[in-house]
Amino acid sequence: MEIQIGDVLRYKKPATAENMYEDGYLNFHFLTKSIEANNLQLEKGINPCAKIKTSLGELVRPAILISSSPNKKGSSETPWEDFYDVDNGHIRYFGDNKEPGKDPATALGNKALLEAFRLAHSHCPQERSLTPPILFFKRVVMNGVAKGYPQFQGLGVINSVELVTQWDNKLGRTFTNYAFDFTVFCIASEHEKFEWDWINSRRKKAFSLDVTNQAAPKSWRQWLKEGSNSLNKLRRRVSKLRLEKSVNQRPIAGSETDRILNEIYAFYADKKHNFEALAEVIAERVIDRDLGIYQKGWVTQGSSDGGADFIGKVTLGSGFSKVELIVLGQAKCESLNTPTGGNHIARTVARLKRGWLGVYVTTSYFSDSVQREVIEDKYPIILIHGLRVAEEVAKIVYESEIYSSVGEFLIAMDTVYPSRLKQRQAEEVLNI
Repeated sequence: MEIQIGDVLRYKKPATAENMYEDGYLNFHFLTKSIEANNLQLEKGINPCAKIKTSLGELVRPAILISSSPNKKGSSETPWEDFYDVDNGHIRYFGDNKEPGKDPATALGNKALLEAFRLAHSHCPQERSLTPPILFFKRVVMNGVAKGYPQFQGLGVINSVELVTQWDNKLGRTFTNYAFDFTVFCIASEHEKFEWDWINSRRKKAFSLDVTNQAAPKSWRQWLKEGSNSLNKLRRRVSKLRLEKSVNQRPIAGSETDRILNEIYAFYADKKHNFEALAEVIAERVIDRDLGIYQKGWVTQGSSDGGADFIGKVTLGSGFSKVELIVLGQAKCESLNTPTGGNHIARTVARLKRGWLGVYVTTSYFSDSVQREVIEDKYPIILIHGLRVAEEVAKIVYESEIYSSVGEFLIAMDTVYPSRLKQRQAEEVLNI
């Protein structure tokens, strides 16, 4: 049976494998049923299949299923943020240790992934063939329901592993964990269709690796032959006009992120110009993660700001190879239910000089038409929507040992705001 990346499945509890479809969606339990193996589950973040013997007597794990729940990120249950960029063949996923003082390598999910990493990067093709394919799912909201709808995100192997220190907000202590970077394989040769029967055939007792791999995607078979050096060329890449749906720019109604965004909007409702200081902090975090090193400049005054609410610079490279780009930021504390106007973005773009970068931070979201204009005209501007603002504020508070609440953090930002105002320097840079 074939599925495609992006297909949403139905995962009901209690499990039933009788019907191919449940509530109009392909039934996960029907897709994965096997009379020779235990049922596959997505109850945890990391779900390793039990090892079985192959026809040659080797103990092999048929597969590992990874499940991410974006609606739980930042909670005590999932105090981290997984990163899915399947269209560029990359997933960053945090392991299953959450216990301070515990060796993260002993957590069951981490242990299975570390073994898979060792096998995947073996220089011996025979040992590499024992690597379990890793299958990715991300839970999505369907009809307002955040549980029971996993979306298939493809398959891949672990590219790298990093030991990280994280903060347990509930216990007020740090703990160590692993961050796994996965390469998601391209399945263009299969016309973006994944044959799930390949996974089920690997779950049969005394299965043959050579025989079952004949049904594997071409990219998997090529990787088995060539090893880790081939991962980059086998990575999934999607060339398309990337538009982010409005539902993905706004928090789920009633969620913790929704509460935070509403608190931010209410806090700045009567002093919207003060939102600029917070917007610069958010822009700094986004740019530092995605582009380079952001250095704060200043926040402009409310009148005659020339289309820039804050100004900074991005440093790329170092030493002789260093390049510095001026960053002009626009900040808008706008209604959460109305998309931001294209005229505001056009005003920022009009101020950009050659080699400059624009950033537009809003508590709202961006319509398809605004995104299409930015993409098609290749405007050098970063769009940061309300959901990202709320997520970054939540992470700042979560990671901090200073702020105990979002309100505390916003008050602190307000005290910083006056010292950030430097209109004269803004006039010199913008020639206004």
